Amino acid sequence: MRRLTLLLALALAPGCTRDGATDHMQRARDSIFEKRPEEALVEYRKALDELRRDESAQAQVLKARALKGAADVYWLELRKVKEAVSVYKELIAQCPESPEALEARVVLAELLRVHFRDLRGAIDQLTAALARNPPQGAELHYQVAKLYFELQDYQQCVLETRKLTERFATSAFVDDSIFLQAQALHMQAVHLPTSMAEVQRYRQEASRTYADLITRFPDSELAPHAAFEMGKIKAESGDNEKAIETWVQALKNHPDPAMVQDAIARARRRIAATTPEHLDRKAAFSRGPAPTPRKKHRNSVEAVGGSAEEAARDYGD
Repeated sequence: MRRLTLLLALALAPGCTRDGATDHMQRARDSIFEKRPEEALVEYRKALDELRRDESAQAQVLKARALKGAADVYWLELRKVKEAVSVYKELIAQCPESPEALEARVVLAELLRVHFRDLRGAIDQLTAALARNPPQGAELHYQVAKLYFELQDYQQCVLETRKLTERFATSAFVDDSIFLQAQALHMQAVHLPTSMAEVQRYRQEASRTYADLITRFPDSELAPHAAFEMGKIKAESGDNEKAIETWVQALKNHPDPAMVQDAIARARRRIAATTPEHLDRKAAFSRGPAPTPRKKHRNSVEAVGGSAEEAARDYGD
């Protein structure tokens, strides 16, 4: 009887339970490799049962790994989103300071955003992850800014992008952040102002931010997109001539020249519709000598070296 009691005590000792949990976790990994995810879940749960009464630091490490493993199986192997979310949350609650909990917050944020449209919940998870100063901090901060943009909270988006560019000044996400900031400022011109003066203020600030991106990152793939957006702002402000000039410059590197060409064509039609034939704006209202015919703006064909005749054919002139 004494021997049986001793064996039971040894079996329940912390070292034995951790060894048993380690064995179950190895079998779980083997099951994943062999494409048996349901068996892997059983093994992870057995590992957690072994660790339930062990409060040691080593047990906490194993518990975090087992929970992360089980959550990953639900999500990556079985695509059971609700179950994955539940286990990721269990991991965060039980082992909040573990590296696995940090990873869980990032994955959980994406699941909340994509599958539940819980953008505020996603922001909460990423903000908590950022508080741990993770190595991917710039990327996570950029995701937070994008989530605020999705929520149409453009003011907070601008604040987040500005914080990112200050805190992570050498990050590869700085040009993305500046572009997003300019977009948010431009959207404020649409959704927030109560006066035309305020509309123009937001437009000018957005345009300056796009220009800042082009100046600081001329080789960025976002630079031609920034130039195109600057042209849109000029057109919205009624300055179609400046818009065309800006779009012609954007054509040199823009990945979608047809879209830029279409914008140029529409701006030219707006000018033609509001200007008397053969007159520019100043000449149309002057009392001086007879004006000379107005020179047409270069369109996309002329910008890349085509003749005026080819340009005319391009727009059916």
